[in-house]
Amino acid sequence: MTTDTTTAATASAPTTAITHIGQLVTNDPSLGEGPLGLIQDAAVVFDGDRIAWVGASSKAPATDNAVDAGGRAGLPGFVDSHSHLVFAGDRTAEFNARMSGRPYSAGGIRTTVAATRAATDEALHANVARYLAEGLRQGTTTQETKSGYGLTVEDEARALRIAAAHTDEVTFLGAHIVSPDYADDPAGYVDLVTGPMLDACAPHARWVDVFCEKGAFDGDQARAILTAGQAKGLVPRVHANQLGHGPGVQLAVELGAASADHCTHLTSADIDALAQSDTVATLLPGAEFSTRAQWPDARPLIDAGATVALSTDCNPGSSFTSSMPFCIALAVRDMGMTPDEAVWSATEGGARALRRTDVGRITPGARADLALLDAPSHVHLAYRPGVPLVSAVWHKGVLV
Repeated sequence: MTTDTTTAATASAPTTAITHIGQLVTNDPSLGEGPLGLIQDAAVVFDGDRIAWVGASSKAPATDNAVDAGGRAGLPGFVDSHSHLVFAGDRTAEFNARMSGRPYSAGGIRTTVAATRAATDEALHANVARYLAEGLRQGTTTQETKSGYGLTVEDEARALRIAAAHTDEVTFLGAHIVSPDYADDPAGYVDLVTGPMLDACAPHARWVDVFCEKGAFDGDQARAILTAGQAKGLVPRVHANQLGHGPGVQLAVELGAASADHCTHLTSADIDALAQSDTVATLLPGAEFSTRAQWPDARPLIDAGATVALSTDCNPGSSFTSSMPFCIALAVRDMGMTPDEAVWSATEGGARALRRTDVGRITPGARADLALLDAPSHVHLAYRPGVPLVSAVWHKGVLV
């Protein structure tokens, strides 16, 4: 009976054709030209919340509804696989001081922890919704977000419940920094994270993450936290090699993590490990932009065959942007990526970092997520930085 009901619902869903897309990025080479699967004068047909057909406009089938894209470029909705949206407070003073010469360190997180603990559930829900809406207006249709600004059992579980009300991609980051409450007992905090906190948080999350960095958690602590999460059914992700060389990337590969995120300071062994694994190297240029730090270099990773994703790292301290187009422009300008590579990494790359096959591409069976640009080509995302080019977004088949 379930199958019959589902079939009937699918059959009754309205179909929509978006036609005369000047240049369409599909990320499916079987559908078009090159790695991006480019189709000129393309059409996409939605059947409810799924893509039913992709091809030339002249061959588009009849549908219930039709939208003429008027030659605008189209691409998959962006997949933002790394953000920290459950927070309260403001770190303008810290940013101002940093832009005046003070270096970035992990310690500023404590300011957000205090504000987040004091915030109401309603305020935190409103913040998450606000930043998700910001991203959606700029073409982001899939969003991961993390806890990490509570650092108590109750506050971390609360953050994850709030995150899960807004997105399916939820990450437990109790190991963001050692809680101020355990400043003199880091081992005790690791025990808390791997015990009662994990027990309370695992039911609300898909992923487990750790900030493996000087000033946060060392390699042994990070391994203990990630393996405990795995034992609870969570898949690892790792904040790795952001502030300096360290064990994060190698640990991510060793444990089969979905992604190693930041990857700013890499050795040749780190690059080789990523290239020979399924762990995605997620680069977060907003963090380097906002901290005046060394840029990640995507070129050696791509040339070695590693899978690279781009994400915003939207957070109040080190990368307060929700704009994937901005990150694409930074990656092309300062990280050695071509426009094609940056767009792929912000869509299909992000999907791979989340181990998703239903987003990040325009192909039959994928979720009906599509962004149109007020431009003839996706290259304009880097060519015209700072310009709000995203002019229409469909999410799950609905124009938003």
